[in-house]
Amino acid sequence: MNKEMAETLVRTGPCTPMGNLMRRYWAPIMLSGEVATPDGPPVRAHILGEKLIAFRNSDGKVGLVDEFCSHRGASLYFGRNEENGIRCAYHGLKFAIDGQCVDVPSAPQACKHMGIKGYPCIERAGMVWAYMGPKGKQPPPPAVEWCDLPPSHVFVSKRLQECNYLQAMEGGIDTSHVSYVHRFEVDEDPMHQGTRANEYIKADGNVIFEIESAPFGLTLYGRRNGDPDSYYWRVTQWLFPWFTLIPPFGDHPLGGHVWVPIDDHHCWAWSINFRPDRPLSEEERCHMQEGKGIHCPYVPGTFRPLANKDNDYLIDRRAQQEKRAYSGVFGIAMQDASLQESMGPIQDHAKEKLLPTDRAIVMARRMLYETALAMQDGAEPPALNAGAQRVRAAGMLLNRDVKPQEWAKIHLTGGLDQPVYSI
Repeated sequence: MNKEMAETLVRTGPCTPMGNLMRRYWAPIMLSGEVATPDGPPVRAHILGEKLIAFRNSDGKVGLVDEFCSHRGASLYFGRNEENGIRCAYHGLKFAIDGQCVDVPSAPQACKHMGIKGYPCIERAGMVWAYMGPKGKQPPPPAVEWCDLPPSHVFVSKRLQECNYLQAMEGGIDTSHVSYVHRFEVDEDPMHQGTRANEYIKADGNVIFEIESAPFGLTLYGRRNGDPDSYYWRVTQWLFPWFTLIPPFGDHPLGGHVWVPIDDHHCWAWSINFRPDRPLSEEERCHMQEGKGIHCPYVPGTFRPLANKDNDYLIDRRAQQEKRAYSGVFGIAMQDASLQESMGPIQDHAKEKLLPTDRAIVMARRMLYETALAMQDGAEPPALNAGAQRVRAAGMLLNRDVKPQEWAKIHLTGGLDQPVYSI
């Protein structure tokens, strides 16, 4: 990847090509529980290089506004959330959830000139989402499968990842690494254990990809040897601009991620497990709350993983030697994050030497880059129609003469009306 393309892809602040692209979609900002109470404490929200404040007003609606008062720049984090607005503690200016100034005690006539930036918010899947793009371009609400399920069917967590979103998201696109970094964990992890998929993944690390462009992004068909007369296929999707779906394991819940830039050196890694057909069991939910599967335990009182770069991710070299943890790091989420963060805050893409298994990453980079540039000439980004997001990952055994694309036309077309395919 040349320097100009790399710089374009990793910079997501205001007025950057990638920042403009990402602002055309609904962005997950925080868990609804972080602003659970009307007139409760405001919460800082740093997203896409912007410092913002979220709060739930007296009517129960969530607002997302500029952190700083328009008068003298004091932080509204120290403001008073009351009577359907947030009031600056310095001189009493008050702002509604859309950023409109509704009170200037010392000069009421100045209200119309004192507004601040405010973004519309909605709530889906226990998450607050905001649209941060130009007015008049707001797309329909997100429609990935887990957004429209009952709360009892979904578990969502987020964790701080201390690197650029691109190298984090590319781990979600690249499923070939599962045969290596996760190969010992999957046998013990309660969200993956006891499945035939594990046997095939561990037995064949030479995954071969067939990739299709789609209206929503990419579909990846990853082939490994299955039984003597079959291949094991994992069907993964990457959806514009930051969603990845995870092929299921046996009868365990389905999963997915959203990779949202905080700034150019940090991102939120959102992790979602869900059941389309029934509520999550008490045991499943308990495992997720404990940080199993794609989730993780935290430093108390934060969303920073307990295993982090300051403690070398609690690496256990004995466990590595004894084949209990392939990299010596425990926890599926942190096995990935530790390696992605090890690349540095922003990976030096000029030094990488890519392999055939990286073809989907190359295609995703190219699609993001070309879309961001085309938008500068007035083009519209893809997958704004939320119906394009209604797709599902799959895992299946197919006879060696069966093309997975042909199978998918029958068994995955129609999206969420089909059964879950998993082994």
